[in-house]
Amino acid sequence: MSIDPRELDEAQLNRELAAEVGDLSPADLDRLASAEPSHAPAPDEKGRIRGRIISINGPDVFVDIGSKSEGVLPLDEFEPDSPPHVGQVLSLVAQGFDRESGLMRLSLKEAKARANLEELRVGDIVKGRVTGSNTGGLELRIHGLRGFLPMSQIDIVRHDNVAAFMGHWLECEVTEIDRRGKNLILSRRRILERQRDEEREQLRFQLAEGQVRKGVVRRITDFGAFVDIGGLDGLLHVSDISYSRVNHPGDVLKVGQELEVKVLKVDLVKDRISLGLKQLAPDPWTLAEGRYHPGDTLEGRVTKLMDFGAFVTLADGIEGLIPVSEMSWTQRVMHPKDVVKVGDAVRVAVLAVDVAKRKITLSLKALSADPWNGITERYAPDSVVSGAVTRLTQFGAFVQLEEGVEGLIHISQLSDKRIRTPGDVVKVGEVIQVKVLSVDTEQRRISLSLRALTAAGGGGEEAAATAGGDAAAAESNKKARQRPRRGGLSW
Repeated sequence: MSIDPRELDEAQLNRELAAEVGDLSPADLDRLASAEPSHAPAPDEKGRIRGRIISINGPDVFVDIGSKSEGVLPLDEFEPDSPPHVGQVLSLVAQGFDRESGLMRLSLKEAKARANLEELRVGDIVKGRVTGSNTGGLELRIHGLRGFLPMSQIDIVRHDNVAAFMGHWLECEVTEIDRRGKNLILSRRRILERQRDEEREQLRFQLAEGQVRKGVVRRITDFGAFVDIGGLDGLLHVSDISYSRVNHPGDVLKVGQELEVKVLKVDLVKDRISLGLKQLAPDPWTLAEGRYHPGDTLEGRVTKLMDFGAFVTLADGIEGLIPVSEMSWTQRVMHPKDVVKVGDAVRVAVLAVDVAKRKITLSLKALSADPWNGITERYAPDSVVSGAVTRLTQFGAFVQLEEGVEGLIHISQLSDKRIRTPGDVVKVGEVIQVKVLSVDTEQRRISLSLRALTAAGGGGEEAAATAGGDAAAAESNKKARQRPRRGGLSW
């Protein structure tokens, strides 16, 4: 609201002025006119002013700062558990004058921050609340001071997501101090490392084989996982994670996972600790002897293929092996993948159980009839049978007589003539008639002859020479038969 001087009543002003100064003498008026205005008290060398609380009015606290001057500071600068009271003496920092009230603006927080900054030294431990974050780390507030906690100094392990720290109070070590900017560089990692070292030394002498400890998975490798059991890292080998087959520790465990482990071995000299997880559960093999017997028929799932056979899971922690030789009666199996693949559900017969060696031998072919049963009745010596040539080798030709039954024609039994290879006489896939020479049921071998059948049928050179009356040719053939034949390998 503005006042126009032309509208003022001069007589009225004189009357009001006379009423105000009527009690003052001309000497008093001269003294007041010559008096200099009062000044606020000067701060000390640290920039602080002492004041006494004279009243509290709503959100404002009024303070007598001497020299007939007053100041005001916000009520919210006081801690909730330490409210202000009239008569309390404080150390404050001036922050200028308030235009409306003409009072000096004061700050208690700033005074505390300056005091704290003066007292702080590198290496001091402080506690601050996380107020923000950036790409480099966390921002903290510590008694009015700004603190910065670099990402690498937040913890012993790296945290890619620091949102979980927001609003939390953290204990840190001061590593650098910028007194002019009132900034602190902090490290929480140093405190955690010292605590870990102390716990490690205590734990080293407390550890004993057989103990069960709580731990946290810190690192996973192909051969196992390293678990922190309270300052010391122990190795949980992949073979000690589970009684069931574990192809990779990462399939079962994850970094940061909490778990209980059993101390298997402690070597303080080499600083090695072996841990076990499966040892906390009952060993399924303790029940295997009474559960699995030779002749049993079981169902399982193929879990792993090796050159020598296929592993089949029968129950949690129980595996059996199907050797390649037990996969088929009729198929020549060069590798288990020719018959089964990982994940296949299979029905198998138990051949043998060895609990001490934790082995169960299984068979696929035992669930079907053995084609060699009654083989001597079907293939008696000197009988003539037919079959298809399945494969050729340097020492002879294999002939399939029926599904699962093969016989061998040795190279010496293929022809009366000298031949370089069995392929000079027969071809794979060709169906021929042969004569049975012998049957070995134990070795599952049948010896066959093509030459004997040809000679008996008059198709050989000797028969042709006799029919023509050529004795010289017959004698020549006789000598030829007496020469050593190629081959000669046993089968």
